[in-house]
Amino acid sequence: MPETGFWWILLSLVFYGSLHSSLASLWFKAWVERRIGSRRFHRFYRLFFNGMAALTLLPSLALVLLLPNQPLYTIRPPWLILTGFLQLMAVFGLLAGVAQTGGANFLGLEQFFQPEKASQPRKFVRTGLYHWVRHPLYFFALIFIWLLPVMSWNTLAWNIGASLYLTIGSLFEEKKLLQEFGEKYTAYRHCTPMFIPGLRLKPPCTEEELEGR
Repeated sequence: MPETGFWWILLSLVFYGSLHSSLASLWFKAWVERRIGSRRFHRFYRLFFNGMAALTLLPSLALVLLLPNQPLYTIRPPWLILTGFLQLMAVFGLLAGVAQTGGANFLGLEQFFQPEKASQPRKFVRTGLYHWVRHPLYFFALIFIWLLPVMSWNTLAWNIGASLYLTIGSLFEEKKLLQEFGEKYTAYRHCTPMFIPGLRLKPPCTEEELEGR
């Protein structure tokens, strides 16, 4: 491997993943809620969490640009047209997935501006994109980063770190969803692929099975 920032970038994403997972963990959320009170927690925490996630991601992105680097490959026409189209579809998929679960709620803005809704239970969504995969946002994010037209050692390190983080993060997220939705999510998980549409371990579930009956 030539002299690049490969290992530093991977290390930065390990730090980012550890911090992000800690902030998203149930024990840390419970600790914060005890300290600031339930009302303030439900109103402010989601917005704080997203802000911290965006802010702490910037250093690893900066390392990709600032550290020594070497190119690996460049996607050229006509393949560039195809990969660019798939990336564009991935962006639309990300936006659709966020909108389906409520964009303002996802960002934490709804909780901030409408605190009376902040403590209400989340709606269990299993239609639309969530009918095909349990984590459509991660699916589309992975498509986008791995179809970048220019791949270098630094970009490869970032993509590997981000892919591992999304995979591991989805496992932690599933534990929280199981706790939140119980048998409904258990049935949904058994019937719906995690990342890849159509990759099923068993035939599609009936409506009764999806309802946890």
